[in-house]
Amino acid sequence: MLNLALLEGIRLHRRPRAQRWLADGFLRFDYRKVDLVVEGLARIPAHPVIYAMNHTDNFSYWPFQYTLHRRFQRYTATWVKGKNFEQPAVSTFMRMTNNIPLASRGYLISRDFASTLGRRPEEQEYRRLRDALDAPERPAGGFPAALLETPRDILGRRFEPSRETYFEALDALYARMSERFVELNERAMGLGLDVLVYPQGSRSVRLSSGHIGIAEIALHLGATIVPVGCSNGDLIYPSRSPFARPGRIVYRVGEPISPSEQRRFAPPGPFIPLSRDAEREHRPRFQALVDLIMQRIDGLVDERHRYGGDLQSDGSQGMERFL
Repeated sequence: MLNLALLEGIRLHRRPRAQRWLADGFLRFDYRKVDLVVEGLARIPAHPVIYAMNHTDNFSYWPFQYTLHRRFQRYTATWVKGKNFEQPAVSTFMRMTNNIPLASRGYLISRDFASTLGRRPEEQEYRRLRDALDAPERPAGGFPAALLETPRDILGRRFEPSRETYFEALDALYARMSERFVELNERAMGLGLDVLVYPQGSRSVRLSSGHIGIAEIALHLGATIVPVGCSNGDLIYPSRSPFARPGRIVYRVGEPISPSEQRRFAPPGPFIPLSRDAEREHRPRFQALVDLIMQRIDGLVDERHRYGGDLQSDGSQGMERFL
């Protein structure tokens, strides 16, 4: 599972061998039955960028990565959810292919709950814990005693109830994991890698609202954001099978959002990305930038993938997002 040790042990590579093997040893043959179209490649700057793509299915990043490899010998580091590191074989594959684990607060709550109590939290239980973690003044009771009172290792960090509260422990764990996550993004761009992000977080055929993490990282790094719209990925990859079905998949690369264009969204001074203080003080700025990114993506996808009326995901819901 994703824990501090795994996160600390992630190593990124300028020319990831596993990505190249996947492209040349598997996808080159599998995609003979796929009409792969990528429009607007000339818009991608020569320097490392952050790609922001809609998230229709499990494997829609593969055709885009394949194109970058075949055309430009460019490689990516992709943000992936913590739950993708639950199974040893999948975890190994994720680490070999230059992926950066994203430890959300939801993942930390859900994984520790399941490890401590032997079951997943019910939706109401999860929501109460998440609300308490986010609240400035946390309620004192109403939570399983085992969570609050059992000394244990929480994903690589020792929790001693005599020294701190459960929520203080989660805060400290999330802060350290976020610090390492930022370090990995800095490392990726320093190596000359592009970073690939799904701002929606959860898979959804229709575009849904975006999360602010991409804005925080882009503003912190001074990185160019390149919006990419993927259409029909869900038809090529309708299940968890890595084998593509015959069909047509289209990527459209939009106009880059340069650091100078992002400047109007930037906080007035330095900030620590993904920190509670930054999110509390600057969330409207971050959200405004994410909204701009998602609007750009909306203009790059086919009608069937464009925003729905409520901007909500039509894909993964509830605990499926975390475990």
